[in-house]
Amino acid sequence: MAFDAIFLSAVVGELRSAVQGGRIDKIYQPGAQDVVLAVRGNRGNVRMLLSANPSHPRLHLTTLDRENPEKPPMFCMLLRKHLTGARILEIEQPYMERVVTFHLEATDELGDKVCRSLVLEAMGRWANLILLDGEGRILDCLRRVEGDITTGVRQILPGLFYREPDPRFGVPPLIERELRFRGEEGDLSQAVESMWNAVKEYPPTPIMLLQEGKPKDITFLPILQYGPDMELREYPTFGELLDDFYETRERQERTRQRGEDLLRAVKNARDRTARKLENQRQELLATKDRERLRQMGDILTSNLHLLEKGRSTVRLSNYYDPEGAEVEIPLDPRLTPQQNAARYYREYNKAKNAESALTLQIEKGEGDLSYLDSVLETLALAEGERDLQEIRQELTETGYLKKQGKSAKGAKRVSGKPMEFRTDGGFRVSVGKNNSQNDLLTAKQAGKGDLWFHTQKIHGSHVILWTEGAEPDEGSVAQAAALAAWFSQGREAGKIPVDYTPVKFVKKPAGARPGMVIYTTYQTMMVQPDGELAKRLRVR
Repeated sequence: MAFDAIFLSAVVGELRSAVQGGRIDKIYQPGAQDVVLAVRGNRGNVRMLLSANPSHPRLHLTTLDRENPEKPPMFCMLLRKHLTGARILEIEQPYMERVVTFHLEATDELGDKVCRSLVLEAMGRWANLILLDGEGRILDCLRRVEGDITTGVRQILPGLFYREPDPRFGVPPLIERELRFRGEEGDLSQAVESMWNAVKEYPPTPIMLLQEGKPKDITFLPILQYGPDMELREYPTFGELLDDFYETRERQERTRQRGEDLLRAVKNARDRTARKLENQRQELLATKDRERLRQMGDILTSNLHLLEKGRSTVRLSNYYDPEGAEVEIPLDPRLTPQQNAARYYREYNKAKNAESALTLQIEKGEGDLSYLDSVLETLALAEGERDLQEIRQELTETGYLKKQGKSAKGAKRVSGKPMEFRTDGGFRVSVGKNNSQNDLLTAKQAGKGDLWFHTQKIHGSHVILWTEGAEPDEGSVAQAAALAAWFSQGREAGKIPVDYTPVKFVKKPAGARPGMVIYTTYQTMMVQPDGELAKRLRVR
């Protein structure tokens, strides 16, 4: 990704105009490596994200709502102690370095003015966020580093004086390729320095690079090297660009980290169910040969007078064969001829009964497998701990997870909120993020005249278009169908069928698994899953 020193410089310029001189009102730490500062600045109240995530460290204004933990982490509590109410005096970035220092004027416990500094080192796997006192001594940091003399890794520990990282000047790969494409030759240092100065003198342009409609990279100037193979999409601000670029991948990463145990449990249950189902299908296939067992019993019974005990096989005329050919019948030499015939009849009846039992078991297993597949799909839609907890709750109630001790009985039931959208025609649309929300939307909240949408024959969210007694326009119906397609297993496919019908034609059978319904009197629309539409219509 192109979050290099020059790009960071462009972001810092945007921050200076928004927060320099402002005061820090509130401090949050929604993730282990992310801190959000709520600032009363020159543009009013804004929020600033400082991320020391090694995969994509960055700094920018943000408008996204991030779920905060119930109990603030220790580092967050320390920042609140030292920086709440602090004024941002200056934002400093060394030449061509991915390091930004916020120089702050804070108030100590006695009410005296003191200096503090907050340093973001946005340097890949070495990313860190460090709080300094007025003398440059480390009060604490997000990631403590013991240091290593042999490799030159700095110590970053409370009580030590802060030392800036060694200069790591280098031309970002994307920019180097772009400069060479534009005709720059040899040493690019002068061209890069000119670009660094230009970013400070002239307003840079926030740009997202998209390939086949999917986000590929970010930059601060038009990139020409890809030609027509790459779409260049301009944004009003760097904050909006970075929110848009990182939102999906960060949500998926947070969900993956917080829900790894849950995902593993569901996958294991799904794999066990699939293996059991395959074995049952093989057993059912074996029962299809039961008529041969009955015929062997009949042939033996008809020829008892020709048999004696102690034989292991016998060849007899097969009167079930149109040509009367002989058939070889295995025998148990320890049994009498009558007992051998009875054994074949028992095996026949056993296979006959097994067919009925296996048919029921397979039907149940297919339902279980379909349900677990639907849970895996909803895990991909989870946007935070509340959504994950709601899925855990559902799996506990359906018996796939064990209750967590005695306290689980009195635990408060978690209830999340569906995603909300607004069509261009002004109609509200709700999309369930898991089976519990799907049931709530369809079976309890939606009115009989509201429209229900679902992808045909594949797992996906229940989508409700709230009509409120009005006749929805064709565009709103099409957009609701597109949302149903996007929030389904078919989001990566081309056009897929989406069924829709008034809610009064959707029923949940007694005893049905969470999220499972039947419906009648429906229409079908072929639609293209559209993630950009989902982003545009989303109501935050």
